[in-house]
Amino acid sequence: MKTILLTGFEPFGGEKINPSQEIARQLHGRVMGGHRVVGALLPCVFGAAVTELKKQIRAVQPVLVIGVGQAGGRADITPERVAINVDDARIADNAGRQPVDKPIVQGGPAAYWSTLPIKAIVAALRQREIPASVSQTAGTFVCNHVFYGLMHELRNQRGVRGGFIHVPFLPEQAKQGQPSLPLETMIAAIGVAIATAVANRRDVRAIGGATE
Repeated sequence: MKTILLTGFEPFGGEKINPSQEIARQLHGRVMGGHRVVGALLPCVFGAAVTELKKQIRAVQPVLVIGVGQAGGRADITPERVAINVDDARIADNAGRQPVDKPIVQGGPAAYWSTLPIKAIVAALRQREIPASVSQTAGTFVCNHVFYGLMHELRNQRGVRGGFIHVPFLPEQAKQGQPSLPLETMIAAIGVAIATAVANRRDVRAIGGATE
């Protein structure tokens, strides 16, 4: 059976929980669209996260890789369009590292596009009344670091697609006025994203009749 690698992160920034970790844990072992989902946890540490990601890719031999990360303050499920070749950390990672204006891959391309059908995923989520939108930036913290590292790793692996999706805070994380989504909604959303990615190798050009 073909496999899908789904990664999440450990908590960071003083948080006690990370929704991406819980999503990967809950979806681990499920079969979706004839594919077995393998959930894996990445450290929220520059360098070490990509090292672990590459280890998981070698072990799992997936046909599809989806990274999931927490984006506190966002209200939607947000598939990322592009990963950029820079680490520029506003806060330290879990190992105390805080790179500023450092390339992820020295001499690497400035950016990589996601090879997920990001607009089709957003359309499928909205059809299920799950808030979703395409994101034009994955930031410059460990999420973007992993996203770029993933796409750089997959550049020579023919037929293997990958990308990254950000999710909001859980209700128990959100401070007053901050948006959040229940864990069950986020698990369902990533399940929809997986199914949509399996079913659609090419993306749509519009979401609900309007380009985005």
